[in-house]
Amino acid sequence: MSQIHGKTEWTRTPLILSFPDNPKFTETYGFAGNSGHVNLEGQLMRSPQSTSRTVYIFMHPTSVLHLLPMPVALADAGLDVLCAASRYPRNDAALIQEKVAIDLGKWIAHARGELGYDKVVLLGWSGGGSLSLFYQAQAESPSITCTPAGDPADLVGAGLQPADGVIFIAAHLSRAETLTEWLDPSVTNEFDPDDRNPELDIYSPDCPNQPPYSAEFVTRFREAQRARNRRITAWVEDTLAELKARGGVEQERAFVVHRTMCDVRWFDPAIDPSERRVGWCYMGDPRAVNVGPVGLARYTTLRSWLSQWSYDRSRAKGPLNAAKIHRTPILLIENTADEAVPSTHNPAIYSALATPDKEYVRLEGATHYYLGQPELLARCIGSVVDWSKRKGLLTA
Repeated sequence: MSQIHGKTEWTRTPLILSFPDNPKFTETYGFAGNSGHVNLEGQLMRSPQSTSRTVYIFMHPTSVLHLLPMPVALADAGLDVLCAASRYPRNDAALIQEKVAIDLGKWIAHARGELGYDKVVLLGWSGGGSLSLFYQAQAESPSITCTPAGDPADLVGAGLQPADGVIFIAAHLSRAETLTEWLDPSVTNEFDPDDRNPELDIYSPDCPNQPPYSAEFVTRFREAQRARNRRITAWVEDTLAELKARGGVEQERAFVVHRTMCDVRWFDPAIDPSERRVGWCYMGDPRAVNVGPVGLARYTTLRSWLSQWSYDRSRAKGPLNAAKIHRTPILLIENTADEAVPSTHNPAIYSALATPDKEYVRLEGATHYYLGQPELLARCIGSVVDWSKRKGLLTA
């Protein structure tokens, strides 16, 4: 399908990658989960006249990105863009981060091999930022051979090829760290979300702690959030051990995590101040999202919790992996009005990066999706193009 956006006419070419995989547990719904293969879908967005030897790869652990403003704008600018989906498109209930990294490695190898690109730049937007750091850290110095639950996931033997550069845009620390900062700490019983500590229930009009919050309360709130994440992790590990000890057919279990969109930042602009909208999050009113069906980690499994949501067990945490990247050029772009990424996250990633070849750009007033902000989106694309040329990554 041919599309004209701005000055560049480009087409979307559907791509499919398939490779053998025999997981111990079926993690994906439908044919692929039973066929002994992983099937990955993607879209290559490029001008039919393009002679570029560089491709920009987007991957998010679970989202499908080919309709979002950022990759479309890059294609508008005449760049070759590959929006690559993992084996968990639009469903992260059983997602294993280590397997997503393997999927990303397959796409990079495909881009360099079958598609013939000389340069590959990872563009980590939103949740794809920490994924890109996780992948690049393992590609530079692979060390992981199993998941946090102990199941095989051999990144050492996967032959992960390092990307030539990584761009980190509107991205948070990681799924595990962001979820923990958004967990409702008032929940005291995971099996009864109405059993809550009223002193921590900030969305209740009866809560004695109301904005502006005291520093002491914020400290207590954050400690309670981490404690809740750790209680869930302990229950997960105990349940896994119990299922293994039984030795029966039930070796995995799904469960619901209630109330996962609660943060003092959203109602007290003095906490981690930025240009974000007060009383709002990227999915709408956080009080509604907190109890709705689309909150982070709402539906998950024991193994998936450990891999992507556990504050202590997930290996895909942003600063942890940034500190392991020593050779790759990195561009980090912060959107100062981002309603999804707290203002503390981008500086934390930048500080943790071990590579000396790193640059930081702040886009004043830019929101997460750049909706209604064409000028700011253009500035972002301009920064990407300028940096790519200066680093020798964008070739004709």
